[in-house]
Amino acid sequence: MIWNENIECMDRESLRKIQGIRLKKTVEHVYHNTPFYRKKMQELGVTPDDINSIDDIVKLPFTTKHDLRDNYPFGLCAVPMSQVVRIHASSGTTGKPTVVGYTRKDLASWTECLARCFTAYGAGNTDFFQIAYGYGLFTGGLGAHYGAEHIGASVIPMSSGNTEKQITLMHDFGATVLCCTPSYALFMADAIKDSGISLNDLKLKIGIFGAEPWTESMRKDIEEKLGIKAYDIYGLSEIAGPGVGYECECQCGTHLNEDHYYPEIVDPATLKQVAAGEQGELVFTHLTKEGMPLLRYRTKDLTALHYDTCTCGRTLVRMDRILGRSDDMLIIRGVNVFPTQIEEVILQLPEFEPHYLLTVDRVNNTDYMQLKVEARPEFYSDEIKIMLALRKKLVARLQSVLGLGVDVKIVEPRTIERSMGKAKRVIDNRKL
Repeated sequence: MIWNENIECMDRESLRKIQGIRLKKTVEHVYHNTPFYRKKMQELGVTPDDINSIDDIVKLPFTTKHDLRDNYPFGLCAVPMSQVVRIHASSGTTGKPTVVGYTRKDLASWTECLARCFTAYGAGNTDFFQIAYGYGLFTGGLGAHYGAEHIGASVIPMSSGNTEKQITLMHDFGATVLCCTPSYALFMADAIKDSGISLNDLKLKIGIFGAEPWTESMRKDIEEKLGIKAYDIYGLSEIAGPGVGYECECQCGTHLNEDHYYPEIVDPATLKQVAAGEQGELVFTHLTKEGMPLLRYRTKDLTALHYDTCTCGRTLVRMDRILGRSDDMLIIRGVNVFPTQIEEVILQLPEFEPHYLLTVDRVNNTDYMQLKVEARPEFYSDEIKIMLALRKKLVARLQSVLGLGVDVKIVEPRTIERSMGKAKRVIDNRKL
């Protein structure tokens, strides 16, 4: 199903014309209303008159998370605060939170994008959405909430946590769609199994998971454990929240709502655009946002873009699954390592649960990695010989994929702490 066929299936030439018109309007808006951008553009010798098509986007300055924090809380707003009707913010775990302001029009645009997502997953006005993303300053809960209401679905605003009640109401209310992080979906799957409720007694059919990287192997694990079809939803609070991108039924990439959020892929070292299909850092520019528009925001997400028409008929650009974030990448003894690579290895082996903790440290001036991973109950044993063989198998597979030795410690099922939000998978104790 397609929510907005006129946009989602528009020919690329027409779409680029719309993008160019909207870009020029956005640049004029921030130049005259955001001192930060006016100063940045003047330093580059650029004025709104220099922006006449979407190709001119390369003339504009980049924006980083540091810029948002330096202008905390409302320094990047382009409208009076009297026009800002909603404020969201990141968790701020690594410093001051990044704050985002929305006008009524911004909320309407965001909701439209989420309606496209949910419709692409096959959801409609007869569905019951159980939203187990966190509500509050986090964009996930309220974003999904308004999107589900917009397509006419019934919303169960559970928020995250209180898993026992989640399962009870999922059963009693007949939830058909579950929205949460993929790690919490796995946690709920274990809890459902413990509860004695059969999957046949639940009406779940669709899972909408995002807010953290996850792999194809993790998708298959979730689908098997919950008996659903699992879809990825992409977003980040600085741009809107969930709904910046979505999978269709073909699941051959993530369609980006590029009539609202224009994507580029740049080389993170040179900041030059790369060719279509080449991997690099994802950059977004707002095309319709009023409250706090951002120019060329560097997401740190590493991926690639494909512009050919999808089998589903949509012409909106498709993004590869996020490999990881450039700031999540670990450099271990000169080798680039992404946590998603380790997760992929674990999930390819049937003996292990998708719950792990990677600790990186420095011993005698040498990088050291220890991986704690849970064995599935049917494979965990008190016999040392069996566990040593299992450990040897995982060590060899990791060595083959990463090119590095990893100290693997296999632990009992359900001994690694679970998360009801974004999972904490990596601890880096090095003083870099």
